[in-house]
Amino acid sequence: MSELIKFEKVNEHIAVITLNRPEAANAMSKALLDELNACVYNINQDNSIRCTVITAANEKAFCAGADLKERKGMNDQQVIDAVSYIGETVRNIEKMKMPVIAAINGVAFGGGLELALACDIRIAAEHAKMGLTETSLAIIPGAGGTQRLTRLIGLGQAKRLIFTANPVTASEALDIGLVEEISDSTTLLDSAIRMAEQIIKNGPIALRLAKTAINQGIQTDITTGLSIEHLCYKETIPTQDRNEGLVAFKEKRKPVYEGI
Repeated sequence: MSELIKFEKVNEHIAVITLNRPEAANAMSKALLDELNACVYNINQDNSIRCTVITAANEKAFCAGADLKERKGMNDQQVIDAVSYIGETVRNIEKMKMPVIAAINGVAFGGGLELALACDIRIAAEHAKMGLTETSLAIIPGAGGTQRLTRLIGLGQAKRLIFTANPVTASEALDIGLVEEISDSTTLLDSAIRMAEQIIKNGPIALRLAKTAINQGIQTDITTGLSIEHLCYKETIPTQDRNEGLVAFKEKRKPVYEGI
């Protein structure tokens, strides 16, 4: 049996997770979610990993969402539990302590887009299409889509996408702020890794705390958000990395950050 999730470290500090169920458009079966959660947990335990890229096998699909064939034999409660498990998995990705980049190599529908929304940065292949298509099946996004999409692209655009269930092209996704960058499909993963390489040059503690300040602050009013930022900033002050950054600047060399 092939692995449903592939993991590799492309260098000491960058991990790549690949959804590997191309025959089913990388749909989220329970088995795939089990493997994905285990992989995310292991990455979070590895302090050497400072950035993670999530992509998928082949160029047709990033993730088509829930496995509807698997769901066909479920009763109502089992369906609710299955959606909750997708939501839990998406939250686990959102809570990863390092920056996470989604390299969207093909269609990302329903739960597949919800997974990408939980990442910090999204890069899409030129041919990719994205959408929260659940209302066409007489349901609604149930793994965070109504909340994360709205916070990312705004109330009106989120309602347009969810109410119509119409996918958008990569170009339109860039225009409305759903993705941050578009890449040629043949160089998509390389583009994501290049961005990861830019990220890992910076202090890993600072990256973690910046992510915390942004993600927690966006949920609050500006005054509370500024307080969260201040608390996170204070945590960087006693670190050895901060001193290394100052010394490296003075000596006109690249800093060597150790995450301490």
